[in-house]
Amino acid sequence: MRSDEVKKGTQRVPHRALLRATGLKNEDFDKPFIGVANSFIEIIPGHFFLNKVSEIIKEEIRANGCVPFEFNTIGIDDGIAMGHDGMLYSLPSRELIANSIESVMNAHKLDAMIAIPNCDKIVPGMIMGALRVDVPTVFVSGGPMSKGYKQDGTPVDLSTAFEAVGKYEAGKMNEAELLDIECNACPSGGSCSGMFTANSMNTLMEAMGIALPGNGTILAQTPEREELYRKAARRICAIAKDQAAREKFKLKNILNENAVRNAFAVDMAMGGSTNTVLHMLAIAREAQVDFQLKDVNQMSKRVAHIAKISPSLSTVHMEDINKAGGVNAVMKEITKRGNGVLMDNLMITGETLYERIADARIIDTSIIRTIDNPYSEVGGLAILYGNLAEQGAVIKSAGIIGERSFTGKAVCFDGQTEAITGILAGDVQPGDVVVIRYEGPKGGPGMQEMLSPTSLIMGKGLGSSVALITDGRFSGATRGLCIGHVSPEAAEGGMIGLIQNGDEIHIDVDNYCLSVNLSEQEIQKRKVAFVPRKKTVTSRWLSQYRMLVKNASSGAVLEAE
Repeated sequence: MRSDEVKKGTQRVPHRALLRATGLKNEDFDKPFIGVANSFIEIIPGHFFLNKVSEIIKEEIRANGCVPFEFNTIGIDDGIAMGHDGMLYSLPSRELIANSIESVMNAHKLDAMIAIPNCDKIVPGMIMGALRVDVPTVFVSGGPMSKGYKQDGTPVDLSTAFEAVGKYEAGKMNEAELLDIECNACPSGGSCSGMFTANSMNTLMEAMGIALPGNGTILAQTPEREELYRKAARRICAIAKDQAAREKFKLKNILNENAVRNAFAVDMAMGGSTNTVLHMLAIAREAQVDFQLKDVNQMSKRVAHIAKISPSLSTVHMEDINKAGGVNAVMKEITKRGNGVLMDNLMITGETLYERIADARIIDTSIIRTIDNPYSEVGGLAILYGNLAEQGAVIKSAGIIGERSFTGKAVCFDGQTEAITGILAGDVQPGDVVVIRYEGPKGGPGMQEMLSPTSLIMGKGLGSSVALITDGRFSGATRGLCIGHVSPEAAEGGMIGLIQNGDEIHIDVDNYCLSVNLSEQEIQKRKVAFVPRKKTVTSRWLSQYRMLVKNASSGAVLEAE
């Protein structure tokens, strides 16, 4: 066992002495050591109860002949950090989480790991760190929260709350209605109830085979979820106690090229958050898988979009997907096209993907559609290219409201704060293309999610008549003709930094095009005179991040050398 390096032999007397101080007995030194990587933090609704989850898991690990060692990562709630400079820390936290997983697991030579994430950056950060360690790892998330209901019985969630602010500002909602939504949008613990980034990533872990079935859809804080925790603990112990299994189920044997492609396929079928593109590119890099941004559109062309979930369809939430057959039913249905859209691959549970979904079926075709009646013949995400995005930009095509082709005049804002002020002041009118720049990984720095400006646009009733492009990114709760991750970003001299108010921007999602209608002569003239803005940053961490981070087309990974 890997842990023998810290617990076996006479030279490890001091090490065993320290371990005995934590409560270990003689018999424990022959057992596998299991890292229990928890992301418990009290300020995040999806995480405040994870201390109780880890107790369940550790109890099950002990009962199954292994020794658990719990440790924690940090976590940031994107909804609470949204709309102010706290969001600058959100994406960078992914790297801190990955580094903490690598550090603890490798410093103590733990044999295997069970990871307990739930929300946004915490999921990919844990996956990235676990790939570096490459020991058997089972992921079991805290689970999604249930949808809320207004007093009149209308389903609501976090995106409803953000959009309500715009409606209130536009005089379309009174204070009592606003308070009704505030008090009911997030009714319980768990990751926000729609197909936002957290639930997108928790779902994709099923497709990658690193989590058990139901990980993305079984509601948090339920008996069914508790049984999932116990199953996960039993599974990691079964692997850790068997030498051959420890080799067979190393994480990189599970999370390989097939797993990455399967994740993108399920992402397309369910219309996941644009952030999944950012995170899966980073995960692919850690897994040493050659998957590029340009490959996403090829995947999209092969996958039918068969499940619309909030925010794309406000009445459907993760609990509805669970009742309709879950992720297994989605995977089984999209394989019926017969074009190798899903690759058979080993799952952490021991079976292959094809074996896992063999008996799956759709229970409710109004929630999960068949491939004969999809929402779209192509997937719910698209990568756009053109002179405005030479290295690509990302749109959640599943969330488009209105036309998929749009031409309008640019209204430019240098940063999210300026954009919010302008939108509230009425500077954005039907037919405009809102341009928010200097919010990329380097320009932010930190690549803020910008749910506030997109929600204000929706709340003001401009969702189908206004487009938005940015070198920043969006919350998974964003909907509308919103294009993010524009690369190169403004801070590195990208074309988005050269756009001026009134320039005509053309968007054509079906032809994967994002361009500004300027002559090459005019573009070159502007480039000669252009000096990118560089924000003053007082944070040492964000300054370090800006120096090391690459743009969104590479997954906003940090340069290692």
